[in-house]
Order: sequence, then structure tokens, then C-alpha cells
Amino acid sequence: MPHILLEPHDDIDIVKSKTFHFIAKGRYDQKICAVVENKEFLLTKVKKNGNILVKIDNATRLTPVSLMKKTLNQYVEESNAKLLFTNTNATDTKIKAEETYIKNIEYFVSDFKTNKEIWVEVGFGSGVHLLHQALQNPDKLIIGLEIHYPSIEQVLKQLKIQNITNVLIVNYDARLFLEFLDSNVVGRVFVHFPVPWDKKPHRRVMSVGFIQECMRVLKVAGTLELRTDSPNYFEYCSSLLEHFKAYPNKILKNKDLDVTSKYEARWKRQEKDIWDITITSIEESAPIEFDSDFSFDSAYNIEEIKEKLPKNPIVGGEFLVNFEDCYDVENKLREKGLLIKVTFGSFNRPVTKYLLLEEGKARYFQGEPIKTKTNLLAHQKILEILK
Repeated sequence: MPHILLEPHDDIDIVKSKTFHFIAKGRYDQKICAVVENKEFLLTKVKKNGNILVKIDNATRLTPVSLMKKTLNQYVEESNAKLLFTNTNATDTKIKAEETYIKNIEYFVSDFKTNKEIWVEVGFGSGVHLLHQALQNPDKLIIGLEIHYPSIEQVLKQLKIQNITNVLIVNYDARLFLEFLDSNVVGRVFVHFPVPWDKKPHRRVMSVGFIQECMRVLKVAGTLELRTDSPNYFEYCSSLLEHFKAYPNKILKNKDLDVTSKYEARWKRQEKDIWDITITSIEESAPIEFDSDFSFDSAYNIEEIKEKLPKNPIVGGEFLVNFEDCYDVENKLREKGLLIKVTFGSFNRPVTKYLLLEEGKARYFQGEPIKTKTNLLAHQKILEILK
């Protein structure tokens, strides 16, 4: 992450600056608002071994990295402080993900459209099965979900080498992703060799809720296809079928597929059993609809809010809200405000954002959170607390 180390210095002049718009002072650090190319984000300024470290705030970082580096260099210029260290002039050596293939979750919220039937693969690992399905089914759009970035990079290289154009890659939790797909648009969902999580079963991708979401997004006769070599996971998933007796299912053992990964081949040589469970959708689902109002009330008293913010995380039935820190804001007009760092939303993939209160009005810094059911529930709890 780009950062700079400076000798101790006074605050930059927010009034005169064209890049920096406010300074927010907290107990241990400062947040400095930068607006570059119509994008707003925060720098973090903190003491380190008698000097001053300035870096990009992790929760508000943006791409490209060059924009972040440019802003830090601008801070050096405006601070008039002696520069002790910087990595803002280094050339990025990390392989750039092919934007054609890899998409962030905001793309599926706002821009995603396709006329093709969608197939989804959860946790594609080495990508052997995903690449095979894409090559054999060019009329389908294959969406691959994976949270292990080395696996993503490996598959991105193969997509480019083999000139495969019907795949999108998403670095996101599968348990949450399906919420962004319309009902009745998916033909197949593959969950091949998921991590069993025997000691942390709450992290398993397969659950009653996940299967329900699969049945919603699947077309009539679409299938959810699990493949596992774990006896415990097989027994667990078999027990889930009790909740879906109306849906046809098929259980097979040691079935051969058209494509085999090197890991599966190794397991077969070791004569390990492999189980398949297939559940078939039998009815059309209603469109997904929910209120997505993330607005705030119009009048807030900053001092009262600082006193009433909970010190401990709030855990609801499906969400959490954790107010992490507060910062006193002074902007270009020398007006006072409040910046609140809050983590909220799903237990599996919470989001960290900042609430900015100025002139009695509140907004999410950098825009509203992604429109999900758990984020909305958390937002409603935040509204309740701020009243």
C-alpha cells in the first residue's frame, strides 16, 4: 500500500488546498479527505516513532493505485515537511487483472446485463472445471466465484491464453453473491469440493439459506450440483435435503465427470469416495424486491450523537453494526462536523464505511453501501441509534 514518512509538521491548510477538503481528528490518528478526479477518499495520518506516517485509508482506497500515489505526493508538497521515506514512485509490478473478465460486486449491482443463460461455479479453485464448461458451452455465461486470489490470477491467465470470452470472475463470498442475481436466470450452480469447515461449520457455503437462494435464481429444471470427498460434509448436506423434500434430488457415489482436476485424480488414486448431490428447481420464483432506501433524517446534533454511540457491537438476527471510531471534522469553511467509522451488514462479509455529519445532515462517505438485505437491516439499526 502506498505511504510516506515525514518529519513532524503542522496540519496542511485545508482552506487553501484544492485537493484536501477536511481534516478529521480522532483519538489516535487523523483522517484527511482528498478529492481527486471527482473521487473522494481518505488519507490516514498517524504518529510513528516520533515521525508522521501518511497512508491510504484501507476502507476508502480506490483504483488505480497511481491516483493514490499522486495524492500522497501532493500531500508532501502541501505539508512542506521533510520527506523521510516514500514508495509512491515505485512501479507497480503486480499483474493487472484483466478487466474484461474480473468484475467487482458493484458491477452486478448496477451494470450487469446478459441475454445468455447463466451458470455459476462456487469456489473454482484451479479452474479446470470452470474452463472446461466455458469451452464446451460458449452459449452460456459462466460466473466463477473465488476468494483465493492466486486461483483467480491463474484462471485469468488461462482465459486470456485460450481466448475464452464467456466467463466473468468475481472475488466475493458465494453466500452473498446470489442476492445480486435476478430470479429464474441461472441454469446450473456448481459447488465442487467446497471446504468442509468441520471445526467452523458456520463458514460452510451450503446451508438452508444458500439452497433457498439457489432455488430462487435457478430456472425451472435448473440444478444445484454439489460434489465432495468429505464424508462429514456429505452427511451434513444430505441432512439439508430434509428442508427441501418438494424438490427432486439425486445422490450418486464415485461418478466420473468429463473433466478431472489433478487433486480429484489424486483422490481417486487413493480410492477415496466422492459423492454428488443434485437438487432440481421445479417452479418459477417471484422477483426479488426489497426497500433500498439508505437515506438519513435531516437533523442531527453532533454532540448528542457522540455521547449515544454504542461502545460494543450490536448483533441482530441477520446483521451486525459496530461503531469503531469517531473523528471531529473541520472543513474548508471552518465548520464542525463528525466522521464515524462503522462496520455493518452481513456476518460473513461486513462492509466498513464512514458516516459524515456536516451541518446537521448525514451521508455515507463515498456513497451508499451495496443494496443488500443485511446492509439495509443494519442501516435501519444505525438510523435508530442516531435518532
